[in-house]
Amino acid sequence: MTDSAASLSADHSDTWFARLNSWREAHISERMFVLILAFFVGFFAAVAAFVLHWLINQIVSLLTSQFDAQSSNWLYLVYPVIGIYLTSLFVRYIVKDNISHGITRILYAISSNRSRLKSHNTWSSVVASAITIGFGGSVGAEAPIVLTGSAIGSNLGKMFRLDSHTMMLLVGCGAAGAIAGIFKAPIAGLVFTLEVLMIDLTMASLMPILVSCVTATCFTYIFSGDSALFSFTLDNGWIVERVPACILLGVFCGLVSLYFIRAMSFAEGIFARFQDKPHVRLIIGGGVLSLLIFLFPALFGEGYNSINLLLNGKTESDWDEILNNSLFSGQAEMLIPYIALVLLTKVFATSATNGGGGCGGTFAPSLFIGCFAGFLFARLWNIHEIGVYVPEKNFALMGMAGVMSGVMHAPLTGIFLIAELTGGYSLFLPLMIVSVSSYLTIGIFESHSIYSARLAKEGKLITHHTDHAVLTLMQLDSVIERDFMAVPPDMELGQIVHKISRSRSSVLPVTDAAGALLGEIDITKIRHIVFRIELYHHFTAQQIMQEPLGVLSDHQTMTEVMTTFDETHADWLPIVDEDGHLKGYISRQRLYSQYRQMVADMSED
Repeated sequence: MTDSAASLSADHSDTWFARLNSWREAHISERMFVLILAFFVGFFAAVAAFVLHWLINQIVSLLTSQFDAQSSNWLYLVYPVIGIYLTSLFVRYIVKDNISHGITRILYAISSNRSRLKSHNTWSSVVASAITIGFGGSVGAEAPIVLTGSAIGSNLGKMFRLDSHTMMLLVGCGAAGAIAGIFKAPIAGLVFTLEVLMIDLTMASLMPILVSCVTATCFTYIFSGDSALFSFTLDNGWIVERVPACILLGVFCGLVSLYFIRAMSFAEGIFARFQDKPHVRLIIGGGVLSLLIFLFPALFGEGYNSINLLLNGKTESDWDEILNNSLFSGQAEMLIPYIALVLLTKVFATSATNGGGGCGGTFAPSLFIGCFAGFLFARLWNIHEIGVYVPEKNFALMGMAGVMSGVMHAPLTGIFLIAELTGGYSLFLPLMIVSVSSYLTIGIFESHSIYSARLAKEGKLITHHTDHAVLTLMQLDSVIERDFMAVPPDMELGQIVHKISRSRSSVLPVTDAAGALLGEIDITKIRHIVFRIELYHHFTAQQIMQEPLGVLSDHQTMTEVMTTFDETHADWLPIVDEDGHLKGYISRQRLYSQYRQMVADMSED
């Protein structure tokens, strides 16, 4: 096709889409259209979740179907390195963009990029995480799917040129639909969006998110049947005498969550030192991961098989199966040390996977660690006969909710996800006790979740606090006045007066030849000389300029900008880049006007 033919085809497509959009605006209300988009976002999120898990299962089956369960397998030393290497090649040469930290990337898009996610995010994370996890990467598929679902919502919003508020809602619909579809848990999808992504619960946002969650869940049932990721049967009902044990389990899960967050941060810091040396990262990450998986095969992949073993075991022989394929196979006395070592090393296996070049999330690892932590706590409690007997499988289930609540700072998500996943509503009260205890414990040491900590340090985290949320969502570039009249330091007063007559602000910046800010002339403070023609050749800009009341930097947050205005009481403040070059001015009036408008928009249902 020639360039002219391609251009005509593109113009025709744009014209056709413009007509469709015009028809839509004339015949479909905005609220109904958002509900329609939410349905499609939920459907596509369910498709993405099904495709990803199908790809992972196919790769795992192909690679491990011939393994001998009664002995260690040296291929555990090879597969993870191959997976990380293939993923890094895919990201570097095909995607050509950073796709790690999926949920953090969504939070950043909401708070700093007008909820805009790149189009490749609708598929790149699916492919990359399928390779990583299928070859044994010790990470989860949930965060990549959440990023995929959110990217689908974001790109549908961009396609129809929707406003930032609606785009944020569609991103939330994508995330909620992804969680609902992965786990067949619509309530957990809704709560996750409210707790983790900080989407405010209003009547305008509730219905689209619910539509997306229900749609994703229904289509997941159609695609994969009634089977769930985890199966659980309650054999020993909860009794009130176990309240102390549940509280202590919650505290233990909170401390495990603290270990998870701190260890993850420490390991990521090590890999960050080799950011520009991918081969070094591959060697370190691949080596650590392969060695850990060889010693503890339970770390291979998402680890859901190990979780199901702990949740469904009834006898010692059932639980001993978790030792299969390891150096400890057949040694039942090593079960507790093995569980403890897997619990401690999982976080390093996850960090090594992502740090070495793989792609995956921390959602599944938090469930994995929680399950092992709950089982370990119950087994030690029963061995030492501390109090009333506690069922290991029940406490393994509650441990999943506890660690998820602590790591994500999302107790409601932990409660409803585990309850919906396993049908464990008969354990609803102890799930609440454990999740709340864990959340309160981690809150003493960490004020932010593992996802939001990076953004919180940069002041880019959106919260449910309306004032802070508005300042986070405001874009600095949107309030900069770039049409300013700069004058050189040697310009005479007569020429300055001519500039004043054409200026729309009350200040004139004085800059050197390179554009660096030297000072500014406040028009209101030179009235005593501005009308005296005989002085026009006696004063220059350098003589009448003064220091600005404050100077803003182009990398400051809007909270810092607002604080500077409050402290200086200035009407105009200059903004400069890191080299001191003037970029423009910010008007207090325009800043406050946009702020008030955004507060009004966020307050609408």
